[in-house]
Amino acid sequence: MNESRAAIRYAKAILDLAVENKATDAVEKDMRSVMQTISDNKELSDMLASPIVKGEAKKNALTAIFKGSHSISEGLISILVDNKRVSLLGMVAEKFVILNEQLKGQDIAVVTTTVPLTTALEKQILEKVKNITGNKVTIKNNIDESIVGGFILRVGDLQFDASVANKLNSLKREFTNSL
Repeated sequence: MNESRAAIRYAKAILDLAVENKATDAVEKDMRSVMQTISDNKELSDMLASPIVKGEAKKNALTAIFKGSHSISEGLISILVDNKRVSLLGMVAEKFVILNEQLKGQDIAVVTTTVPLTTALEKQILEKVKNITGNKVTIKNNIDESIVGGFILRVGDLQFDASVANKLNSLKREFTNSL
């Protein structure tokens, strides 16, 4: 199964459980903490992805790092370890935050560029995305130099790829198919 689809399924299940227990704010706080911690700590990210490190060691490390988290968040970690999917933790946390924002009538627009967005450009993007979705939008800017130039905008399931790398790949496919 595609890792992204699996992460979305886990995130939806956790969101449903959090809504049922009226704990969405607490779990969202935990998930934001998980996202931040994993993205800021390469060693932790590598450990979660490593097939050499035993599941129990990963579980112990994560419970120590995220001690004091809501029981739903702790349960997610246990389930991911038990199902040998703990490498998806960061992605599940990100998907949970996105789904919870959508539930609140808000969206997160992920804009991937080669350089950080300026405030003027960020305002333009916010306005356009708000007109398209009709929801309140916040922007998360990812930096990825491999797209060469342009941008990739993702809001929920919608994606608009205006990157130079995508255009070059399209040209390459056209040339290959016409030969």
